[in-house]
Amino acid sequence: MFQAVAWVRRGLFHFRAGLSVRMNSTAIDRKGVLADRVAVITGSTEGIGFAIARRLAEDGAHVVISSRKQQNVDRAVAELQGEGLSVTGTVCHVGKAEDRERLVATALEHCGGVDFLVCVAGVNPLVGSTLGASEQVWDKILDVNVKSPALLLSQLLPHMEKRGTGAVVLVSSMVAYVPIPKLGVYNTSKTALLGLCKSLAVELAPKGIRVNCLVPGIIKTEFSQVEKTLPRLLPDFNDIYGLQRFGEPEECAGIVSFLCSPDASYITGENIVVAGYSPKL
Repeated sequence: MFQAVAWVRRGLFHFRAGLSVRMNSTAIDRKGVLADRVAVITGSTEGIGFAIARRLAEDGAHVVISSRKQQNVDRAVAELQGEGLSVTGTVCHVGKAEDRERLVATALEHCGGVDFLVCVAGVNPLVGSTLGASEQVWDKILDVNVKSPALLLSQLLPHMEKRGTGAVVLVSSMVAYVPIPKLGVYNTSKTALLGLCKSLAVELAPKGIRVNCLVPGIIKTEFSQVEKTLPRLLPDFNDIYGLQRFGEPEECAGIVSFLCSPDASYITGENIVVAGYSPKL
């Protein structure tokens, strides 16, 4: 049975929620909707991940960014700290266990805990047929794109549970719904993330941790421009529907901040498309 505590005021229903769900509006206005929360973001020194890191920090969170190269981490940290934002960072190749451990340790050392995990890091080492991919290609793509978010979350989970509530945002891709030829293994990995989102949402709901998935379309990033097939698809999409342009990384960041915020306290297990059109009912 579902129960709610409600009362009527001027003809409107107002629902009471626990302090773990709702935040004092005055405090939110003063400090930001994510004030004093801690976010760990993989693949966050450029593109969508960097835009998410900036937005969550602007909204009050302490952000731990990461990527595979030290110089990229240093540049991103310096830029965001230069904007007055609370950011730290470390090198992390999410496919390596020791790097994941270092990322967790960095978050705990600098921030004392973790509230949010945003998994942006991804890889696509092959442009070619699905069945022509080698076992090594399959292993690399699935390790980085699918296994690593689950393994990293398993390491962070005990620390997230201590905070009482938390949120996880996986980052998939529109190719999960509209596969691109010659990106077969990558398509498959991004489709798997939709299922991982659903499974984790059910598993972690009793712990007060919500899991959702961002599904970007063609966004202006270096990653999307590497595969020349992607830009050529835009005119085809626009013949049917669409906003007639590429997306910007910042257009993905706001929805992630929302999904981490108290405003999304009753949303979990959703795969949310940010693509300028909708590929599904």
